[in-house]
Amino acid sequence: MRLSQLPSLRDWRFYSAILLAETQECVSTTFRRTHVNIKSSEKSKRSPELTAKLLSVWEASVRASHHFLTETDITRLAPQAEEALRQIEILWIVEDGLRPIGFMGVQERKIEMLFLHPDYFRKGLGKELARRAFDELGVEFVDVNEQNPAARMFYERMGFKVFKRDETDSEGNPFPILEMKRTRKPCRK
Repeated sequence: MRLSQLPSLRDWRFYSAILLAETQECVSTTFRRTHVNIKSSEKSKRSPELTAKLLSVWEASVRASHHFLTETDITRLAPQAEEALRQIEILWIVEDGLRPIGFMGVQERKIEMLFLHPDYFRKGLGKELARRAFDELGVEFVDVNEQNPAARMFYERMGFKVFKRDETDSEGNPFPILEMKRTRKPCRK
């Protein structure tokens, strides 16, 4: 499906540059969107309804991108994701119209979570969130599941490099984690 065929992504324009890690070349890409908004959500004002909607986005995103997780894993991880959504200090929500379609949580210059609904994968929204986090929050770190190569590639293109590997995640689950640090800026045109 072509980007121009997506009715919810037609009129709003922004430009982003993609850094190709292999060649270090910049490629300018134009995206057109309508009704897509990124807003900040104060911790004290997050309602249970909002948290439930964001948890649905998390689940859809995980099912589409974390193929190494079983149904039991997803069910077991959902309460941890819900608690993280309630507790993270900085939470940016991406909305298409009034419907949440993604979010990013940042704490202490580290991207703790970045999830988009699968219908919005590869539309430039993750890049937009990451760039805003660089510019506005001075983000330098992110952890990525080793078994999610697309996420690793995304963050490498955004200027991160692996500096440490952990056998388990922070909860002790058997999902190896790659700790990444931003070592260069992504290209901008």
